[in-house]
Amino acid sequence: MVDVGQIPSSPGSYLFRDKHGTILYIGKAKDLKKRVSSYFQKSSPDPRIRAMVDRIESVDFMVTDNEVEALVLESNLIKRHQPRYNIDLRDAKTYAYIMLTKEPFPRIMMARRPSGEGSFFGPFVSARERDHILHAVKRAFGLRTCRRLPKRACLRHHMGSCSAPCIGGTTPEDYALRVKRVEALLKGQSTDLIRDLKSEMAGRAKDQDFEQAMALRDQIEAVEHLATRQKVERRRDHDEDIINYLETEEKVYLMLFSVERGTLAEKEEFIFDASPEFMEEFLVQYYSGNVPPKELILPNGVSLPIADFLTLQRGNRVQVTVPLKGEKKQLLDLVRKNLEQTFFGEKLRVEALGDALHLPAPPSAIECFDISHLSGTSTVGSMVRFIDGRPEKKGYRRFKIRTVGGVDDTAAIAEVVRRRYSRLVREGTPLPDLVIIDGGKGQLSAAKAALSEVKVDLPLISIAKKQEEVFAPGFSFPLPLDKKSPASLLIREIRDEAHRFAVAYHRLLRRKKVVS
Repeated sequence: MVDVGQIPSSPGSYLFRDKHGTILYIGKAKDLKKRVSSYFQKSSPDPRIRAMVDRIESVDFMVTDNEVEALVLESNLIKRHQPRYNIDLRDAKTYAYIMLTKEPFPRIMMARRPSGEGSFFGPFVSARERDHILHAVKRAFGLRTCRRLPKRACLRHHMGSCSAPCIGGTTPEDYALRVKRVEALLKGQSTDLIRDLKSEMAGRAKDQDFEQAMALRDQIEAVEHLATRQKVERRRDHDEDIINYLETEEKVYLMLFSVERGTLAEKEEFIFDASPEFMEEFLVQYYSGNVPPKELILPNGVSLPIADFLTLQRGNRVQVTVPLKGEKKQLLDLVRKNLEQTFFGEKLRVEALGDALHLPAPPSAIECFDISHLSGTSTVGSMVRFIDGRPEKKGYRRFKIRTVGGVDDTAAIAEVVRRRYSRLVREGTPLPDLVIIDGGKGQLSAAKAALSEVKVDLPLISIAKKQEEVFAPGFSFPLPLDKKSPASLLIREIRDEAHRFAVAYHRLLRRKKVVS
């Protein structure tokens, strides 16, 4: 066992090393001796910590005057050495930015990294959200996207989505105003921007400059739409960070919202190994490289040394708020909801589907069937398999229809369902928790009869394409499912995947016939 007799009972940082001298872990403590001894006095329930302790051959330490200095030292050492057993604060995703270049007529573009000359906005966690904002801004404000100014107007100008500075379609002053407004929008300053745009639109209309008034109207609509998509709208005169987390036995899933003067400006996600002091360790590491905001909204309070550390990093006091009710508690709940959707969204959709269909348990394994043909020729069947709401591609199956001629989707469905589950029964392979049929009541009845033939009783539904209605055996009318509910959306997603897979196989067979 490591000799801790020479370690003082003072604040400081400690470094665990293996037999090769490699640093395994860096920590801080108010009492170094007490803290380091605790690792060796009793076995930790965490297998990761037990594995680390088994590898420790020596302990180095550095004494500080107080715990705040120990926090700073710990953070600097971790950044320098990046030990294996300290939490890894690399983002859970790679984000991208929107960039306004530094040119006489700045162009707007997407950037993978905030490097080069220009202004950067983001990072955007959702690529779909980023692309939507980029498209809307380009169209509404007419900023150019071309690498070099062409000598004649491009297609974007003729489509009305570029102000065409290349041919003098706008003045440098007008273009600079457009850029300024885009910057305000991307910074989250939507309220003031909308007010200014409405004031200018009213003035243009009064002067009977209706073309410009309509252009301003389009800009206002774009700003209002984007603001409702990305804002946490609250009037504040200071910035806030809101942090919440979900903890499992092995991992911590943490999300941080950066709110600039009441508007959500950034969202970051982190995944790291669970430990007893993960929140303090996170705060120290994150705010060693980022200036803390004036207010920090957390689900739990922090110790006095952490509060002093945050103040030291900011240069003045950081207010730590642990709300129990009100709008700040709602913000914490919002972060938690985003966490659930980001990391456990598929699980929640499966649970919603189980509840909507009144199943005894959420349907972990779901199989869906579809038929594809061209006027009754080259008829094929497809089956896709989803596990916990995600496609399991290795479980997909394709069927050439053997017993059905012409156009008879119900008979074709009966054949593939019969073949699939008679084989599973014969092989003793586990059956799915839910079967979905692409079709209406006719296809549903055929599938039900096929299951009965092979003496299999499974939860079964069908979804008809025309009205997206969901049917179940024994019910004359479609099930009362909200078409925008998570359950309905999951059913349609699985059905669409089965349809795509069937069409792809059908086309493959047709190509082979043509070639032969």
